[in-house]
Amino acid sequence: MREITLSKAVNEAIAEEMRRDPSVFLIGEDVAEAGTPFKVLSGLVEEFGTDRIIDTPISEPGFMGLAVGAAMTGSRPIVDLMFGDFLFLVMDQLCNQAAKAHYMSGGKLKVPLVLRTNLGATRRSAAQHSQSLHALVAHIPGLKVALPSSAYEAKGLLKTAIRDDNPVVIFEDKLMYQEKAPVPEEEYLIPFGKAEVLRPGRDITIVATSSMVQVAQKAAVLLERDGIAAEIIDPRTIVPLDMETILASVRRTGRAMVVDEGHQSFGVTAEIASRIAERAFYHLDAPVQRIGAMDVPVPFSPVLEDMTVPTPESVAERGRLTVRGELFHAA
Repeated sequence: MREITLSKAVNEAIAEEMRRDPSVFLIGEDVAEAGTPFKVLSGLVEEFGTDRIIDTPISEPGFMGLAVGAAMTGSRPIVDLMFGDFLFLVMDQLCNQAAKAHYMSGGKLKVPLVLRTNLGATRRSAAQHSQSLHALVAHIPGLKVALPSSAYEAKGLLKTAIRDDNPVVIFEDKLMYQEKAPVPEEEYLIPFGKAEVLRPGRDITIVATSSMVQVAQKAAVLLERDGIAAEIIDPRTIVPLDMETILASVRRTGRAMVVDEGHQSFGVTAEIASRIAERAFYHLDAPVQRIGAMDVPVPFSPVLEDMTVPTPESVAERGRLTVRGELFHAA
C-alpha cells in the first residue's frame, strides 16, 4: 500500500468529496492560492476554482456565520479555521446556531457543516497558537468531534464528516501534517463512534487521542522492556465516544490510563476516566490514571514548552507505577 502524508490525505479527501458532490465548498483564510499556511489545500483552487475554494477576509465570525447559513439551505461547507485557538471567535455561530438548529427547528433544519482546524503544542507558536481545545466543543450537545491520529484516519474521518448531516469539528495535529502512513488508493470511510485497538496487551489499557496515540505507542515499547504489555486504543472520535471497546479492554486488563494533549483539568482525560470508573469499577486493580497537558498557557520557550505535554517517558513511567502497584507509595 502507498504511504502519503497526513496533509496529502486531507487534500485527497476534500478533492474526492468535491468531485462527488457539487454542494460541497470550502471557505476560510488563505485557502485558495496560498493553500493554507500548512499548504494542506495546495492545488484545490486550480481544479475547483474560486467559486468553491473561497478566500475570506480575516473575519472568522463572518465566514463561519455564512457557512452555517449555507449549510441550512442545501450546501455542505467545509470551514477552514487556520488555528484551533481561533475557535473562541466562532463560538456563537458554532455552538448557539449550528449545534442547536436541528433541535430548535423540530428536525426541519439540518446543518451539514465541517469545521476543520488543528491542535497541538511543541511547534514554538506560543500561547495563542498552540492550544488543544477539542474538549471545549465536545461539551456542546449537537456537535460531533473527530481526532485523527494518522493520515489513514484523517482521510477516512474527514470523508465521513463531509457526508454527515450534522455539524462536525475535526482537529488535526499541526505537527503531523508531514508524517506518512499507509493509505489505500480506493475509497474508504471510517465510521464515527468506532474506536480501534492498535496494539493488544494484557496488563494496562492506554486510551490515547490524536498525536498522543503515537506517544502511547512509543510508551508501550518502553513498557515492553519491563515485561508490561500495554493495550493501545484510539477512540478516533470523542463525540460519539465508543465506550464499549474501551470498557471491554479495561475489564480484561484491570488497569487504565487516558492520554490527551488538552489541559488535564475538566478535559477529555477526566471524562473518559470517569466513565471507566463508573462502568468498570469492580474490574479495576488500580485507580484510573490520566495524563494531559499542564494547566498553564503554552510557553514559547522550547525547554518550558516541552515540559507541558505528555511524553513517551512520562506515560511509560505512570504505566509502570500503575501495573506494579507503586502509585500510592510514590505519592
